[in-house]
Amino acid sequence: MKMPLLLLHGAIGAPVQLQTIADILEDKYAVYTPPFPGHGGVAMPDEPFSIPFFAKFIADYIVQYSLAPVTIAGYSMGGYVAMYLARHQPHLVKRVVTLGTKFYWDAAVAQKETALLQPDTLLAKVPAFAATLEKMHAPNDWKQVLARTADMLQAMGQHNPLQEEDYAEITVPVTVMRGDRDKMVTMEETLAVYQRLSNARLAIVPGTPHAIELAPEDLLAALISLA
Repeated sequence: MKMPLLLLHGAIGAPVQLQTIADILEDKYAVYTPPFPGHGGVAMPDEPFSIPFFAKFIADYIVQYSLAPVTIAGYSMGGYVAMYLARHQPHLVKRVVTLGTKFYWDAAVAQKETALLQPDTLLAKVPAFAATLEKMHAPNDWKQVLARTADMLQAMGQHNPLQEEDYAEITVPVTVMRGDRDKMVTMEETLAVYQRLSNARLAIVPGTPHAIELAPEDLLAALISLA
């Protein structure tokens, strides 16, 4: 029987972005790619977007499909959700792999990131990306996905769901991966989290920016498999 593996997408994303990686890993794992509520066409929840809310959704998903303990590989926000789950419900998690996860949040960082989530700006500067978001989240309004995500990031800027001391309490094995061309996630914050974890490995992925669509999918799949 194949080992289960959860692949978690990032903020304003959807499982389709991880499908090639999932296909590569299916020879070794039983791969699950759940969309977060409100993403990828899944119904918009009544609750605001938040890391604890998304973590609870994934915890319920793990229990529903009897996957525990499960390996979770998360891109960007998906990695943060995986780490939050490992911190608060470690019995559900076998190991964690993160890629391009931004761990450090304060008001200034949140303001900078939410400025990139303005629909009018995206329509004017990167209309093709706006069209992709519209298609990816239909029948939901992609602009609502952006607005709810911006609210979540602002809340994280006021209170980071994972504080520095939380990482020392995570006992499951963790592989922290950062692309060498990632302009959103700093090397400093990645190293700071890696150094606080008690059972961790660090991987710097060559030729890799933050955008998962531009990442070397074969290499990422291999690193997930080896982690």
